[in-house]
Amino acid sequence: MSVQDYLDKHMLSRKIEDAVNAAVRAKTSDPVLFISNHMKKAVSSVITKVKARQILDSRGVPTVEVDLFTNKGMFRASVPSGDSSAMYEAVELRDGDKGIYLGNAVTKAVKNINEKISEALVGMDPTVQPQIDQAMIDLDKTEKKCELGANAILAVSIAACRAGAAEKEVPLYKHIADIYGKANSTLPVPAFTVISGGKHSGNSLPVQDIMILPTGAGKFEEALQMGSETYHHLKAVITEKYGANGCNVGEDGGFTPDISSVREGFDIVREAIGRTGYNDKIKIGIGVAATEFCIGTKYDLEFKYPNKSGQNFKSGDDMIQMYKDLCSDYPIASIEDPFDKEDWEHSKRFCSLGLCQVIGDDLLMSNPKRIERAINESACNSLLLKINQIGTVTEAVEVVKMAKDARWGVAVSHRFGETDDSFIADFAVAVGAGQIKAGAPCRGERLTKYNQLLRIEQELGDHAVYAGEDWRL
Repeated sequence: MSVQDYLDKHMLSRKIEDAVNAAVRAKTSDPVLFISNHMKKAVSSVITKVKARQILDSRGVPTVEVDLFTNKGMFRASVPSGDSSAMYEAVELRDGDKGIYLGNAVTKAVKNINEKISEALVGMDPTVQPQIDQAMIDLDKTEKKCELGANAILAVSIAACRAGAAEKEVPLYKHIADIYGKANSTLPVPAFTVISGGKHSGNSLPVQDIMILPTGAGKFEEALQMGSETYHHLKAVITEKYGANGCNVGEDGGFTPDISSVREGFDIVREAIGRTGYNDKIKIGIGVAATEFCIGTKYDLEFKYPNKSGQNFKSGDDMIQMYKDLCSDYPIASIEDPFDKEDWEHSKRFCSLGLCQVIGDDLLMSNPKRIERAINESACNSLLLKINQIGTVTEAVEVVKMAKDARWGVAVSHRFGETDDSFIADFAVAVGAGQIKAGAPCRGERLTKYNQLLRIEQELGDHAVYAGEDWRL
């Protein structure tokens, strides 16, 4: 075949002429680079390969990382993992061999990506996220993604989402907003973990975490500054009262002083806020995780005391009164999982009081059926969205829509086992979540989310809106 025949067969002469004309119109100073990019854009992007590997998360536990290749580049994603693995959430596939990573290896999930998912997705357009996610759901054929593993499916889903954004030449948050169906430019209020308790710390604090929410900041950059300054003032307060050992941190960066009650924790947080001068600009939140200390229908707030556990149970009514008193005495904006995941009755009764935001975490598990029930029964008024509990980007978008349609708040959440993937930052902005829970303003795997929000705010410029006092909208 002659050169001319080759050019004619592939219509290259016309394509090259179009590219040259475009370069002339653009008056580019680098025509070779311009023409190269122009020709590249003329070719539609398709998935060519998906390659997975096992990496370690922030706790040193295996998780899944994916490299998704198109004819235009490579796009990477890794997924987090949490402690909860309940009957209502998508299944995280692990090997189960106790002799390797204590049973936590994910080589089966990796193999499923490399041998099954990759084959199913090759040739697909990365911009059609719903079709990509549905292809994996159809391949899995189980309600909770037990066959392929939600960790395998989500890693590929996020990587494909990045590839789709690149093909459209838009930031990731704008691509997700297109999937959501509504443009958003609202930066979420961060719920910074400052004190860790519950089963994630060695102190006697029964609740899982105490948080601060800088609702009075004017922009996200200012909110991050408030969070960081308060965190460091809290470190000083803890050192003065409990010694340097109290400044050890939990898995998500919260301090773990030897405190035994929620009030004691609130008092030192309030003192730290006072030292910053941000008194009226920072609210307090609490992640109770009451399921962890619920026995039957009673709550054991002393479950971390070997000699006292089981001697001072509280009823659901007692817990409601405790929360009422706390909301009266402290600037509490949000309480997460105030009751056991099956204690719908007390959740409804407390939510009806309208004292603060009531977030469903274990109550909901990001499960559409649980969310629908909670909406119908008014069991809470905000969703804590953990994307790995549902398993695909598309499904995560759909449950946010459910929550928003019910006029709920939405908080996009990290997990205790995190990676350096910042996807949830873009997702929170894209769906106008209003809140993000990504841990303390320290530790690299937490800060990667907050730092990404700084970049997004800067990129949006004058169009950026910080949720602030409207954080639940």
